[in-house]
Amino acid sequence: MSDDIKNVEDMGSLLEAAGDMNNLKEHEIVEGLVVQVNRNEVLVDIGYKQELPIPLKELAYPEPESAEDVVKVGDKIDVFIVSLGGENGGSLSKIKADRMSVWRDMEAIKERGETIEAKITQVVKGGLVASVKGLRGFIPASQMELHYVKDLSVYVDQTVEVLPIEINRNTQRLVLSRRQVLEKERESKQREVFDTIEAGQILKGTVKRLVDYGAFIDIGGVDGLAHISDLSWERVSQPSDVLKVGDVIDVYVKNVDPEAHRISLSVKNTQRDPWLDKAEKYVEGDYIEGKIVKLAKFGAFMEIEPGFDGLIPMGELSDRRIESADEAVQEGDVVRVKIMRVDQKRKRISLSINRAKRDSDNSGYRRNRYNSEE
Repeated sequence: MSDDIKNVEDMGSLLEAAGDMNNLKEHEIVEGLVVQVNRNEVLVDIGYKQELPIPLKELAYPEPESAEDVVKVGDKIDVFIVSLGGENGGSLSKIKADRMSVWRDMEAIKERGETIEAKITQVVKGGLVASVKGLRGFIPASQMELHYVKDLSVYVDQTVEVLPIEINRNTQRLVLSRRQVLEKERESKQREVFDTIEAGQILKGTVKRLVDYGAFIDIGGVDGLAHISDLSWERVSQPSDVLKVGDVIDVYVKNVDPEAHRISLSVKNTQRDPWLDKAEKYVEGDYIEGKIVKLAKFGAFMEIEPGFDGLIPMGELSDRRIESADEAVQEGDVVRVKIMRVDQKRKRISLSINRAKRDSDNSGYRRNRYNSEE
């Protein structure tokens, strides 16, 4: 081969190499080959005019005792070009390349709508700081739970599933949400529950929250509401009188509305109505005594025993025509009546003063134990 031809080929090689070097730019990530490793730095070939160093502090975090603990000669690694030129020819960073790679991974995770694990490291104003693949993420307080949490410190050192909801690689901003993960889980459970639940079922439930108007009860991942009027057969002033958070109880499913995601529950309907137990002690035709406890337009209510009243209709209060109940009786009066009807379906007992007076046959008469004198 002539010297002229060889010179041309050498020049071509130099131009090609120069072209490759011209493609290299600062602040980009490229693949490099580890060509030398010592305790304090690594030399990497990235196709530049010379091998470039990676200082120990730019090799890994936390900083290792020796570069030999991280890479070895012959490894291919991604590096970030910190600078080109200068006295040392330039410098590289593996840490920055790794972080930028993680940012790309995070953007892909967000695009696919996938979750990722985050370890809570500290509480800050407005939320929590979390570590995600070596990145610093922020979880706003409103994005931690489905409900308000007063003390966020309970989550420190916990690892939780989160969704990336805001990513800005330039400003190194990563915002995460655990609430959205919980909402998706709740929706999945709701679909499962609403596909299987029916009105009339009796299920086990756990009391989750008490409010003035009732109790929210978890029945398998979905909360149903038991109104205060459905908590007990007795009158309830406030739900905490009969329930406490954490109680595991039987509940009756009154109504299911899949479209509104609402379930109406009853605690009292899982128990026998005590009214029926009391009513079974009284038979139509019996004579009893009781105290008038309330006057109404259509008659008067007589207390048969505590919490158990019967109605004396207007026409059964007196043997004469009257316009109002107070023409015949007053609250507090003790009267003798005949039981006319026990309607267990409508939970009503009809009484009569008139018939008790007219009837001369007192063989069925028995005094009410509660009201009778000893």
